[in-house]
Amino acid sequence: METGRIGRRIAYWRECRGFTQADFGRLMGQTRRWVQDLEGGQRQQDPRLSVLVRAAEVLRIPLEQLLMDGPPEPPPSTTPPAEALAVIDVLYRDDSEDEEPPPLADLRRRLTYCCEAFQACHYGALGRELPILIIGSRRSAARAGAEAGEAHALLSRVLQLTVSFLHKYGPATAVQAAVVADRALAAAERSGDPVAIGAASRRVAKSLICQQQPRAAVEFATGAARRLSTELEAGGPLGLSTLGMLYLSAAVASASMGRSMAVVRQAGEHVDQAVEVADRQGVDLDEDYTMFGPSNVELHRVDVLTRFEDGWSAIEAADGLDDEALHGLSKERRAQHLITMARAHLLTRRKETAAESLIEAARLAPEEVIGRQSTVDLVADVVGATPVPGGDLRRLAARCGLPA
Repeated sequence: METGRIGRRIAYWRECRGFTQADFGRLMGQTRRWVQDLEGGQRQQDPRLSVLVRAAEVLRIPLEQLLMDGPPEPPPSTTPPAEALAVIDVLYRDDSEDEEPPPLADLRRRLTYCCEAFQACHYGALGRELPILIIGSRRSAARAGAEAGEAHALLSRVLQLTVSFLHKYGPATAVQAAVVADRALAAAERSGDPVAIGAASRRVAKSLICQQQPRAAVEFATGAARRLSTELEAGGPLGLSTLGMLYLSAAVASASMGRSMAVVRQAGEHVDQAVEVADRQGVDLDEDYTMFGPSNVELHRVDVLTRFEDGWSAIEAADGLDDEALHGLSKERRAQHLITMARAHLLTRRKETAAESLIEAARLAPEEVIGRQSTVDLVADVVGATPVPGGDLRRLAARCGLPA
């Protein structure tokens, strides 16, 4: 084994997790000087395999990431929860029986309930309702006559919500989410509605990010924005919100490409494009459940900076946010922002503040924290970086199934 390269990989992942050398040494049962020597390749002997296994556990990465060069592998899939499995099962069910579909008005009411459940982070309730809505909207689109355009637009919206729901469970449901995103776009195109097409394109871009194809995601989101911009700009707040969210999707995708001056500049340009659209809209609105507006754009700016691991800039950007405006956003957006801030604070070694952000997020929207593997991993990172976790953090870790 090449000690120098292994040491550099350990240093890279340690910094990604927000650990100081002292933090990492404590978790490894070693001194800070030991960590310095290991990362600098100055130890006289190659590290034992048992040491590397323990380091991989502490850093929450596959052992292979310490032993070989190359891009990080996506985390292994886990079994989705029951509510997600119920939705996945319906996606492949045969709807060919002769039962009449519900009226479009009934489907719209059920869709409204489901969208509001998503924004309130009630994912368990959403998982119970979605299968019925998916079956009904599919039947409606298959048998629609004069209302075919509306029925396909509604089916697309149902499938878009399904994609967003499945993405909450990370790699375990990423493949199914990608399939549904394609179906949502096909239904939108059949409807001919530019808002439906733009909104579905945003879900396809998110699925491309989850499939480790951020460059394709940027091209797809920006291509849809260019193609649909004229119609969306003429569509009032609903069209503007759809267009602005496409630019924000492109910014997030750019931030998933790895940090370089060109990529950072590109992501910033996409955020600025969304700023221009938000300025035209003027205020925060929840058109098509996007919560798009000046506040949401700035939340995405903070998120993009955090994805680039620029914690200090993310915190500085967050300091300029309007607390009253943030309070008017959905629980899902506010909880997501708190989780983002926890990551930013951990990057800047503010472990106690990171813990406070996570605890507040769990109080606001428990299912956004406890039920999501990426957030559970963040809780574990904060616990691991905190020498003496407080009672609230220990209780949160226990609810996440983590030792503290």
